[in-house]
Amino acid sequence: MTFDELVTHLRIVVRPPLPGGRAHDLMAPRPRRSWPVGFNSGQARQAAGLLLIFPVDDSPHLVLTVRSGSLGHHGGQVSLPGGVIEPGETREQAARREAHEEVGLALEGVQVLGALTPVDIVVSGFRLHPILATATSRPLLRSSGSEVSRILEVSVDELVDPGCHAWRSRDRGTETFRYPAFVIDRVDIWGATAMVLAELLSFVGWPGPEPRDP
Repeated sequence: MTFDELVTHLRIVVRPPLPGGRAHDLMAPRPRRSWPVGFNSGQARQAAGLLLIFPVDDSPHLVLTVRSGSLGHHGGQVSLPGGVIEPGETREQAARREAHEEVGLALEGVQVLGALTPVDIVVSGFRLHPILATATSRPLLRSSGSEVSRILEVSVDELVDPGCHAWRSRDRGTETFRYPAFVIDRVDIWGATAMVLAELLSFVGWPGPEPRDP
């Protein structure tokens, strides 16, 4: 699918009801972590991330970041450009501001298509609101030295290629959990970021990684 074809399709299909949790489950860790008993999820810290689609030789690509290793729970992991929603900001405004600050994205010509389903990041107490947007040309990007160690430009074609999917295991306290990942340019994309990507890919009929239940 070309960039123009994908954007035209997304303009039609990105509207309620969204695939939401059904799509997130395709790339969610097993077992999936939930809020502690009695916790009001409405008290989670609100964050926004920009899921930007742009063309490279007419092929749709996405901007992702590798976080600085010094950034707490998620240091060294892959994420959308994004961060905390400041008082008085809308989710869209926060996502655009953070993308400008973290990867130097020039906001002229960036058009928002809509919001995808929020993802709860229990380990750090956040609710992430992905904002889907497009740019008609490949942006010139530069990483923030304090928060972003590397910028990834990821092809949508790569993400749906079965050769780029893998299953991993990690220890969490006394238990071991398994999770699917997109492996792009020797980097694992997993957790909340992979779940956001799964919802995007579900709009073009992606069925999820195989095997689905290893």
